[in-house]
Amino acid sequence: MTARELYEKIIKKNSFLCIGLDTDFNRIPKILRDSEYPIFEFNKRIIDATIDLAVAYKPNLAFYENLGAAGWMSLEMTVNYIREKHPETFLIADAKRGDMGNTSKMYANAFFRNLDFDAITLSPYMGRDSIQPFLEYRNKWSIILGLTSNEGSGDFQLLQLDDSYLFEYVISRAVEWGTKDNMMFVVGATQADQLKKIRKLVPGHFLLVPGIGTQGGSLEDVFVNGHNDQCGLLVNVSRSVIYADVTNNFEVAARQRAIEYRDQMKSLLQQSGLI
Repeated sequence: MTARELYEKIIKKNSFLCIGLDTDFNRIPKILRDSEYPIFEFNKRIIDATIDLAVAYKPNLAFYENLGAAGWMSLEMTVNYIREKHPETFLIADAKRGDMGNTSKMYANAFFRNLDFDAITLSPYMGRDSIQPFLEYRNKWSIILGLTSNEGSGDFQLLQLDDSYLFEYVISRAVEWGTKDNMMFVVGATQADQLKKIRKLVPGHFLLVPGIGTQGGSLEDVFVNGHNDQCGLLVNVSRSVIYADVTNNFEVAARQRAIEYRDQMKSLLQQSGLI
């Protein structure tokens, strides 16, 4: 999938919403917990309720690895369900990998070939050879951690280096490794004041933006400061959608919350003249 094709999906759905499947067994409705694969059943219902509103889904691997073999099975079943029922959906593995080149080759094979994700989040700390194996896969995306939304981002990412921050240097170097059709950058929504600066560094690239909703980021601020002429944004929302309600009607509440985000996104796209 190219950047243009991703943009076309955004225009078709009037949405740049990515739903994070951070599925915690302890937070899903009790009615599902006795099923053979409760995590998958929860994901399936969330997907069915929101598929016309979201352009992407992002399972967070920690919530699946935590459950051992059953968690991996639920992850694989979730991916297979989306591929079978909704093959046009952009699917991101929120794995935050990044290791020696030979190890990265194994990770790339696992997520791009065996599990058939479209994209994976990566830490660039170990340099180009830790990212290159992922870039060798045609029509797959590497999503590089740029400026994150957690409190500890200031420990390293906001270190001053001469006239720039460390995160600016990292993005400026990493962008040389790929193209706008195979590389994105993660920028936390709570860092909206830095988005203009980042957009100048990567004017044509997509940005994956978590931190809207529960973490307090502003969708309007993110769009105003971060969009480009092909939108250039995938805004991820996790807990405020999938846990909008914890009763047996959870998917109804999830859909309603996703509609609210879609409607706001549609308005922003209209105001910018993109639709």
